[in-house]
Amino acid sequence: MKVKFIRIGILLFAVLFIATGFSFRKKKEVSLFSTEGLELYFHVPTQDEVLESTPLVTENYNLFLGKTYVGFREALGFKESRGDYSIINEFGYLGKYQFNINTLKMVGVYSADRFMNDAKLQEAAFSAYTSRNKWILRRDIKRYVGRTIGGVRVTESGILAAAHLAGAGNVKKYLRSGGAEGFSDAFGTSIGYYLKKFSGYDTSFIKPNQKAKVRV
Repeated sequence: MKVKFIRIGILLFAVLFIATGFSFRKKKEVSLFSTEGLELYFHVPTQDEVLESTPLVTENYNLFLGKTYVGFREALGFKESRGDYSIINEFGYLGKYQFNINTLKMVGVYSADRFMNDAKLQEAAFSAYTSRNKWILRRDIKRYVGRTIGGVRVTESGILAAAHLAGAGNVKKYLRSGGAEGFSDAFGTSIGYYLKKFSGYDTSFIKPNQKAKVRV
């Protein structure tokens, strides 16, 4: 009987050996979640590879400032000098906002060299001068804002920009004469042009101050 069982066992072993292809090697386990070999398979670059392959960005992007006070200041600076802090024009006007040296002295700046090498000082001078002009023109702002003079609707920002161009006294004359007493600078730029070009900005941030000085 034992011999019979042994023969049956050998026979079963032989059948199993043939059915498995004469090999007992362990099959390679394949993950059900592997994407290797498929189109979805991709290489994730390292940080160094990304930095090496990324071109330098040279485009310039301009921030939209709208009709804010900063928008007013930057628009005026661009018109005066294209926003260049280092420029001195042929008539000796200085910096981004093209200041006369006597105007700078009025707001407490006495060194042209220091002024030309300090952007923060130039911005402070603009703020102080604009505050002075707003104080000088405070009654005219109340009286004429909303009116139309020379075909231009008068706004506070337009008045302040015109004062930067021509001085507060000349703006008073222009408004009170209904535009009859005009002014143009050496390049032919007029008060009426500045009233129109810089109209509608929010200049409520500027506080009128008769004795405004630079504090840097």
